[in-house]
Amino acid sequence: MIKRTKVKIRQGSFHLLFWGWLIFFCSLSEYFLFRYTDIENPWLVWLLTIPGSFVSFIYGYVKGRNSPFHTYADMLYLWTWIGFFISAIVLFIIIYERIELVAPYILALAAIPTFISGFIIRFKPLIIGGISFWVFALVGYFAGPSIGPLAVPAAMLTGYLIPGYMLKKKVDHGTI
Repeated sequence: MIKRTKVKIRQGSFHLLFWGWLIFFCSLSEYFLFRYTDIENPWLVWLLTIPGSFVSFIYGYVKGRNSPFHTYADMLYLWTWIGFFISAIVLFIIIYERIELVAPYILALAAIPTFISGFIIRFKPLIIGGISFWVFALVGYFAGPSIGPLAVPAAMLTGYLIPGYMLKKKVDHGTI
């Protein structure tokens, strides 16, 4: 049963890669639009995360519905990420007036489910990815406005994309 759960969750690399690339794109786009253009609201690129949420939820729903079993580890994994999603929405509402300061807080918050997920599926690169989110949250907070915003795409590389591709490779090669 534990082996089946590990395989099922490891096949969830879709979410790591999907969100890793989406956030990587949005954060770099916002950075370049802010630094090198006169666009008044470069943060509007983040609105892409709204349809991204629907894609992610629909994918998860379809995959979950087609699964013949759901274990405690599956439910723990699912509710950890749902808890993150709800917390992120609450954080955006609270910090709306100072939205330009949100990135380090979101990175620190995203570290928690990433770190826990790594332990649930016993996958060290994801555990290290969670730790890297905490490190980049500090970098984003203390580095200043010229370098700090680059902490988000760096965190996406180390926290979601690299572990996501490693997980996908394990699944594709049947080494799990």
